[in-house]
Amino acid sequence: MSDYDRNAGTSGLPVDAAIAIDAGLRAYMLRVYNYMAAGVGLTGVVAFFTYQFTGPELLQSPLMWVLILAPLGLVFFISARINTLSVEAARGLFFLYAALVGASLSTIFHIYTQSSITRVFFISAAAFGALSIWGYTTQRNLSGFGTFLFMGLVGIIIASLVNLFLRSSELDWMISIIGVGVFAGLTAYDTQRIKGMYDRGDDATSAGRKAVMGALSLYLNFINLFMMLLRLMGGRR
Repeated sequence: MSDYDRNAGTSGLPVDAAIAIDAGLRAYMLRVYNYMAAGVGLTGVVAFFTYQFTGPELLQSPLMWVLILAPLGLVFFISARINTLSVEAARGLFFLYAALVGASLSTIFHIYTQSSITRVFFISAAAFGALSIWGYTTQRNLSGFGTFLFMGLVGIIIASLVNLFLRSSELDWMISIIGVGVFAGLTAYDTQRIKGMYDRGDDATSAGRKAVMGALSLYLNFINLFMMLLRLMGGRR
């Protein structure tokens, strides 16, 4: 039986045990959301201050590729080494990753107006919150959607790489539309998956690692959902 099934119901447990699981699960999910929210906040702060101290020439600078590739390499490193990292190291690498993403996202302030960035951020936050709450509370098992969402994600990555050379506005629009759907689905799916990862038998280290990886998954969903919506709804300078 899956972790989701094991943790979703407590009808076979004594009342005290069910209450303990519920309290432990709430504390675990709160930790995940706190990490994720702190990461998003750090990304925003770093993005704004990087924008303040750099000019639009950063968009054409070789440094831009460093800012793009460094977070990508780091997220693969965290995912591959999570089982050998201490909780403190995993948490520190997560926040380093969030800061690097912030530096790379500083360029959006050169492309979009600050008012539209703010507007889209709050729209993204509201959508993310609603989708995550639904993923947490629904009794429907969403695991069957994982394969389709992953295929959609791979398709978006491939299409985005192709469009680096084609520079097609129509393809960019299609990628953004599909991307909103994919990352909306992943938000609900990952929330349920992260909930299912909870195990009251975990020690502090295992629980801490799971919280960091859960926060990283939700962080990635939020940032990508925000970027897709910004490309669709952002007011360009």
